[in-house]
Amino acid sequence: MVAMSGGVDSSLVAALLAEQGHEVTGVTMHLWADDDERLAESLCCSQEMTESARRVCAQLDIPYYVFNYQKEFRRHVIDYFLREYGQGYTPNPCLECNREIKFRALMNRAETLGFEYVATGHYARIVAAEGTSGFSLQRARDLDKDQSYMLHMLQQADLARLMFPIGEFSKPEVRALAAERGLASADRPESQDICFVPGGDYRNLLREETPQHLIPGPIVDTEGRTLGQHNGLPLYTIGQRRGLGLTSKEPLFVVELDTARNALVVGPLAATMRQGCTVERATFVDESWPQEPFSCMVQVRAHADPVAATVEPLEGGLLQVAFAEPQKAISPGQAAVFYAGDRVLGGGRIAR
Repeated sequence: MVAMSGGVDSSLVAALLAEQGHEVTGVTMHLWADDDERLAESLCCSQEMTESARRVCAQLDIPYYVFNYQKEFRRHVIDYFLREYGQGYTPNPCLECNREIKFRALMNRAETLGFEYVATGHYARIVAAEGTSGFSLQRARDLDKDQSYMLHMLQQADLARLMFPIGEFSKPEVRALAAERGLASADRPESQDICFVPGGDYRNLLREETPQHLIPGPIVDTEGRTLGQHNGLPLYTIGQRRGLGLTSKEPLFVVELDTARNALVVGPLAATMRQGCTVERATFVDESWPQEPFSCMVQVRAHADPVAATVEPLEGGLLQVAFAEPQKAISPGQAAVFYAGDRVLGGGRIAR
């Protein structure tokens, strides 16, 4: 089963696997439809993208189906997105979509229907682990397109049934291979916005869906002095500089969302620096749990560079990350993902 968005990546996956002699079926997950312009139709399953995937499957002469996951997407992705912002966190909806929809609901559907493998157009690699019967998850060859951060929650049973065929290619190579095969999606542009947010401005969505969370309150500096008023904490993110409505001699950045006081704490850039963070809900790809502190590289945002750190296991399933150098604007709600070179060790949610 190949999960197809209608874009060039998943289209090439289907073509390559069919050429290799696999019995391939293409599927698109219909995740969301327009909701009076409050919630945009998910770009990865819009009618246009669905028709693109259908054309590619017709070209390849393979079956094609559309599965409806709107209820699951609403519960696991949109409701999560709104709830996290309401509680002072910065959510990552793409990560949750991977976790709950693509690699849980779809994998379960594939198993029920008798498919041996699920393939996607993610830029990552699955490699047989040396000296074991297991697998390791590794970064893509094209580090500019690498999506392993979004896949850190995958476990051994998942990796045994997954294929990421384009993880060895760069994006230009993928487009060239698709063009060689005359695939209808070879030149289709990519979308970088949150798929269900019109125009990519999530603040409008929060105003429409959760106005009860947008309670004005004070903007204070790190000394507790009131500088102004904010329009609701969910409208701000850690490290934000623009749109604060403040004038000062030096640039001010959001340092903290203090939900207990409904206060937006701002300060100079230096005040956004953090020595570490606490991680919860962590999993490890090899399904082991560390018994001692270990050194690794840690990535704290989807497009951030990994940095050296020490990770220490704590009681209650928590991990304490200590960075070798202070890091700017660590955002609770995002994921901290641990790497040993290109290999993904695991990761979890930044709690504080």
